Amino acid sequence: QVQLVESGGGLVQAGGSLRLSCVASGRTFSTYAMVMGWFRQAPGKEREFVSAINWSGGRTQYADSVKGRFTISRDNAKNTVYLQMNSLKPEDTAVYYCAARHGNSYYYTAKDDYAYWGQGTQVTVSS
Repeated sequence: QVQLVESGGGLVQAGGSLRLSCVASGRTFSTYAMVMGWFRQAPGKEREFVSAINWSGGRTQYADSVKGRFTISRDNAKNTVYLQMNSLKPEDTAVYYCAARHGNSYYYTAKDDYAYWGQGTQVTVSS
């Protein structure tokens, strides 16, 4: 099993920045080879894709709503993935979830492809 723990959420004013972290652990031989993703869910809305990164860090994907503002990265030595969130907007307010998936598909956006999920960290952006 793989355990994922997010941190770094909080309250920030519009235009501000936050950096989310997700640490992966567990008895697995595939942890370091997994695609890591970030999803978010606002009250009353579906959980939506935010960003993802492959094992090497050479391939990243972003939702159109965050492109140019958010940056995903990973440090395999620390088994950690990060989401740097800049120019935050009130619309970014949500619970942010870290997720991990197996497989070799080119696109990383589908929720059902992710087998492991963290418990989420709240991000609130005020006007």
